[in-house]
Amino acid sequence: MTATAGVVATFIARAGISNMEAFATFALVAMGAELISVRLPNGATASALMVPVIAAVYALGVGGTYWAGALVAAFGGLYLPDLRGARFDRVIFNSAMLLLAGTGAAAVFAVLDPAAHPSVPAFLFATVPAGLVFLGLNVALLVPMLALDQGRPAREFLASLSPFHAQYIPFAIIGTGLGWVYLVTGPLIIPLAVAPVLVARQTFRSYLALRDAHEQTLRTLVRTLERKDPYTAGHVERVATYARYIGEELGLSEIRQERLRYAALMHDVGKLVVSNHLLRKPDRLTAEEYERVRLHEAVSVELLRRIDFLRPIATSASPRYARYDARGPTDPIEPYVIVVADAYDAMTSTRPYRRALPQPVAFSELRRHAGTQFHPACVEALIRALDRREERHGLGHEEQVVVFDTEPPVRGPGSAGLGDLAPNAPPRVPERHA
Repeated sequence: MTATAGVVATFIARAGISNMEAFATFALVAMGAELISVRLPNGATASALMVPVIAAVYALGVGGTYWAGALVAAFGGLYLPDLRGARFDRVIFNSAMLLLAGTGAAAVFAVLDPAAHPSVPAFLFATVPAGLVFLGLNVALLVPMLALDQGRPAREFLASLSPFHAQYIPFAIIGTGLGWVYLVTGPLIIPLAVAPVLVARQTFRSYLALRDAHEQTLRTLVRTLERKDPYTAGHVERVATYARYIGEELGLSEIRQERLRYAALMHDVGKLVVSNHLLRKPDRLTAEEYERVRLHEAVSVELLRRIDFLRPIATSASPRYARYDARGPTDPIEPYVIVVADAYDAMTSTRPYRRALPQPVAFSELRRHAGTQFHPACVEALIRALDRREERHGLGHEEQVVVFDTEPPVRGPGSAGLGDLAPNAPPRVPERHA
């Protein structure tokens, strides 16, 4: 620790800090911002560290050098729980990462030099890109490390962090304002500097609490489905996974991905009003039975419309809105994604009316109906995603095998996902498989 302190002292001396009082003030606020940071589900943290960093870059840049303020960011890595736990490797990494991010923000200020012509436009013109650079470098360095540490794809961490990104730019603007006020008032600015940090912490906590409430609602509905029919619950979880694969391949934004997941999990919620006798019937449905089963689509949409955070995905959760027609509009694409994911799982899972089909047969069926029933881009996106992950589903690869009252036949009337069980569907003999 003595050696570390010596290195820090050397850096401070070489940085040419002309106002040690300002440096110490913002360094302490930076340490406090990280101390009360909010831990995210993916292991990263969210804090208002950008506020004291940008404030220090601006305040120390006036009559000194913008680079001196970048050192304040390094103090954000001195997380007390890590220091107490002797996790010095984490402390060093975090401090170095934040120092680089702070240096990037300082570089923007050094080029644009808002202190040379102090005005609101000059502040904003320098602050917004400085905040973006600080955020970009932070994410670019943090996400690969989290991915390596937890053995998960980097894009998952990037997606989970993206909802917080837009909230950081206002913090950068507040930081520049605090830096300017500090030059006028001196240390009296400390209470003002702490206030936005506390507000930011509460904002992050509120967001996470709201998101957790949404997840609890979804889990409650899925558990209700599971109690009614164990197969349906497993089915919607798999459809949500396949929908996420397709969404990632199509490059959907994080917000659209989240809504897509909600829609996939809820697309069968209307089956709560359908009797298990019909859901588990091993034969082709009669016209009357088919209409009773299809009633769940309208029920799903109506139920989702009555839940505020699910209302935007109500139509996406019903296949009634998603039969592909190349002549018509195909945006939003989410309903088409769910229909493809639903059909794939219907074919690769054992149903009451037939055993699971082999994966190559399912791929063939999806491609055969692409352009007439399924969106071709969604079909190819799912197949690419599964091939790249080397995932195998269908006959011989089922993770969840449901025991039905009557053993399903190896060869049946077709697949609900392809519409083969409709009363007016032409008889079709599925491909023979072992």
